[in-house]
Amino acid sequence: MHHAPAPDEDLDDLPPPPPVHYAEQALLGALLLDPHRLADIGPLDAAHFSNHAHGALFAAMHALPAPDPETHRTTPAWLNSVLDTARPQAPGLTATYLHTLIQVCPWPQHAPAYARMVRADHARRMLRLQADRLAQTSSDATLPNPAATTLVQADALGQFLETLSGQFTPHPGSLPRTPLPQAPARDSGEDALDEERALLATATAHPAELKDMRWLQSEDFALPLHAALWQCLTSLVHRGEPVDPVTVLWEAQHRHLLADGLTPTDLMALVSTPTGSPEYWGEKVLERALLARAHHVATRIIAYTQDPANTPHQLITGSRRALADLTALRTRWQHTTPPPPRAARTTRTPAATRASPPPRTAAPTARATR
Repeated sequence: MHHAPAPDEDLDDLPPPPPVHYAEQALLGALLLDPHRLADIGPLDAAHFSNHAHGALFAAMHALPAPDPETHRTTPAWLNSVLDTARPQAPGLTATYLHTLIQVCPWPQHAPAYARMVRADHARRMLRLQADRLAQTSSDATLPNPAATTLVQADALGQFLETLSGQFTPHPGSLPRTPLPQAPARDSGEDALDEERALLATATAHPAELKDMRWLQSEDFALPLHAALWQCLTSLVHRGEPVDPVTVLWEAQHRHLLADGLTPTDLMALVSTPTGSPEYWGEKVLERALLARAHHVATRIIAYTQDPANTPHQLITGSRRALADLTALRTRWQHTTPPPPRAARTTRTPAATRASPPPRTAAPTARATR
């Protein structure tokens, strides 16, 4: 229902109702005029309405038996019953508003079309809710297992899209044209940078293990310098060349990494303090990249839902495309956590020089002989 302005309130300051408001009014007016049309509008629930009072009215119509058509044309008995049933949930409803709904309905025969509009807007709101949950989960630093929890929420969003796809008929030209937000800046806090530094130093000390870490890519790093140094390391390993701080420095020079004020001493110091294992720190870096990607996917989907020009099928198609970007990174993440779960590797204890990473163990033969 419309907001009732105060006598001294400027009506020009009130935002106009969204188009779905008029679709809901038209649908309710059609059903109040011809209750038998309830059987023709398809699956619809009170929760689909954006206006609480409208939903209460719709629920009341469903709760009451349909009146005799001839009796309904000559007496307002059924309308009064609908109003009495809905008022406990929406006390502001009046008989005048019910008559207004009937008067503003252009064509009662178009009730199925109005119902489709209501369902479409509800789908948009629910998709926005799912995307909001993904955004919140991916940025919640208090979660005990943020990557797993975020992927569960991504699965819930994907399942919701599957459900929607069965409710709306696809059509060609379904890609949304919404301008997309730029990817937010990656977390460059000290914890994130420390993890990347530890990975680079440890990988320099144990380069042979990089052959089994193809699941980590330079795009996963928060700091461009660290990404470029990772490329230096992987290139040296790929070519079978020796890897140590000096060879990394030489490779970095060829990639112009010393052109922005980074001194050779600083660069060698960066890759000269190993602790833990490359795999451990690589998983940390990849997890942060996964969470950042999930958050960006969520913001893309939110942008789609905020654009009223998008049809339900455009929302579905665009959201699926966005989730596909997360799926690619998720596949690499799953290579770091194969069955059995990572809990099987919790026998590691912290290294003496750093509290957070596990020490290197002598279990693998290749590592024991280093």
